[in-house]
Amino acid sequence: MARLCLSLLLLVATVTFVSRGVHTWGRSKVVRNFQDIPETYVYVRQALWHAMKEYNKASKDKYTFKVVKVLKSQEQVTDSLDYFLKVKIARTMCKKISGENENCLLQQDPQMKKMFLCTFIVATKPWKFEFTMVKKQCEEA
Repeated sequence: MARLCLSLLLLVATVTFVSRGVHTWGRSKVVRNFQDIPETYVYVRQALWHAMKEYNKASKDKYTFKVVKVLKSQEQVTDSLDYFLKVKIARTMCKKISGENENCLLQQDPQMKKMFLCTFIVATKPWKFEFTMVKKQCEEA
């Protein structure tokens, strides 16, 4: 009888543990919601760099784009540091094949100028050097 009770107790504990684990899979607990943070903050700069690297990689344009103005930067703490970035980006004179972006001049020819307003959310684990683009949404400015 004692063995049956112990087995039943172990089964209930296992089911409870597994059901709680399944319930929380895929969700990060928010420790601190998005709050404004200076655009000069080092992790904001890294998140912007990653966002633009991913944007340029996915873009079908033969020229690279770079950030012209940061309109909003916020940080949220979960199991990672999440950065909400609202930026204005513009087409540069550098072609993608050059690999250069930081020192590129903006297009001056009115027919070549192109600007977008973009919202990016980048999840980072800087202590592991991990960056993940969670959201990328752009519209022509």
